[in-house]
Amino acid sequence: MPQDFRCNCPFTSALDILGDKWILVIVKQMLIEGKETFKDFTESEEAIATNILSSKLKLLEEVGIITKTKRPDNKKTNLYLLTDMGLALTPMLVELAVWSDSNLRDLHPNIVNGDAMESLRYDKAAFARALEKKYREKLATTTYMR
Repeated sequence: MPQDFRCNCPFTSALDILGDKWILVIVKQMLIEGKETFKDFTESEEAIATNILSSKLKLLEEVGIITKTKRPDNKKTNLYLLTDMGLALTPMLVELAVWSDSNLRDLHPNIVNGDAMESLRYDKAAFARALEKKYREKLATTTYMR
């Protein structure tokens, strides 16, 4: 199904896909938390309803941000993996975390604050590269087929 875009503006076009409140949460869960099965996502603390999760995973697959494949050791289980297009969102997710850390702590004082946040504050570009490298290594050291 082709994606509908409101206009030709690159910012608005990106938001037509990424502007939903769940899309970047799902990408973050894959990249940072290692989620890769439907069950993994349903057990997350964000508590995405299963019907919404299904539709968002389908959209992410249709636009090429994720790919769906079968688990090598269990052909009944679907694996959802980030593509290069999905991994290209890493710097944006890092920037959102930096913004949140800098601007939302007064509103939400329980935002995570630990070694990962210190690393992010120290060098966000290195943090983004490390996230992407770790994800790519995970893909390379498994029998996943893209």
